[in-house]
Order: sequence, then C-alpha cells, then structure tokens
Amino acid sequence: MAGSMTSPRPALIADAAIALIAERGLRGLTHRAVDQEAGLPAGSTSNLARTRAALLDLTLTRIVERETRDHPAFSGAPPADASPRDLLVRVGAGLLHQALTTGRTLTLARIELALEATRRPELRVGYDRLGARFADLAAALLAQCGSADAVADARRLIRWCDGVLFNSTAGSGHSHAPTLEELRDDTARYLAALLDRA
Repeated sequence: MAGSMTSPRPALIADAAIALIAERGLRGLTHRAVDQEAGLPAGSTSNLARTRAALLDLTLTRIVERETRDHPAFSGAPPADASPRDLLVRVGAGLLHQALTTGRTLTLARIELALEATRRPELRVGYDRLGARFADLAAALLAQCGSADAVADARRLIRWCDGVLFNSTAGSGHSHAPTLEELRDDTARYLAALLDRA
C-alpha cells in the first residue's frame, strides 16, 4: 500500500482517478483517461502505476488521506472541552457530514472501490487495512465512553455509518441527505443505544 503522497504528481493522478470513478464508475477508469483528466502527457499514469491494481491502490490511499487530512480526531489534537461521548458524537457526525457534502466525490469513489474489493482480493486487503484507521479511532473513543466491548461496538458503529453514507449517497435517501444537526442527533441516539443498553 502506498504511503502519503508528498509529491504533487501522484496526488494529481490519484485525484483525477477519484474524479473519474465518481463520475463514470470503474469502467471509466483507464490510464489514458486519468492522463487526460489530470492534464498530463500520455503515459504519465502508467509510469507511476503500471497496472490497474496499482492505480486502484494509489487511488484508495489518496481517498483516505483526503478524508482524514487536517481532521483533529486524526491529528492527535481533539478538542479538550468535550466529554468522551460528546466528542464521539461531534467527530462521528462531522465525518459523516463531510463525506456527504464537501467529500461526496470521495464517498462515491470509495463505495465503487468497496464493491470492486469484493472481486479483487488484493484491493480488499488494502481497503480493510486503511479502513482499520477509522475502526481504531472509534474503538478508542468508545472505550473512553465506557463501552464494555469497544472493539465490537466500533464494528457496530461503523456498520451504521456505512449505512448512512450509502443511503444518503446512492440509496433511497440520496435526495434528502441529513443536515449536520440531524447527524449529531442520530449519532447521539445510536450511541445511547450502544452504550446505555443493559
């Protein structure tokens, strides 16, 4: 799995691939199409990612990098003025709202890659490894909230979040995406069901 993209060309190529996947689906993703989308000379994408698998890997890494970039929850500097549960509500609702608004293109591309990962074991490995970053954060915050089984509760929370994202992006709720306030309320309700059950 590729690491952080510190030079501009890999990021440019990956961003072009994300845009193509979101707009056209994976059938529209070719090395030539990425070159054209990025405004680069023919062969530039092939020089960086020679195979389709390498291009998908690069793209997935970039999605996670952009989703977590500059977010306090991933920078190790969460707000100090909130209880653990309030912080989890704020982080969870904030990430969901970002994914449904400014990050909608990333979300569409990630859904496409998740489906592709069911058919490509090598992509599945990378997808799961990068997704573990979200699971680890959720488990750590749930443990601070007093969860009796933070790892299992993190899996439950992520399943719920994935459902919200799919429903609001590609499912029956796509025309009525929830507001940030609705997401905070829904997240608080779900956490109460997780954490306050007998």
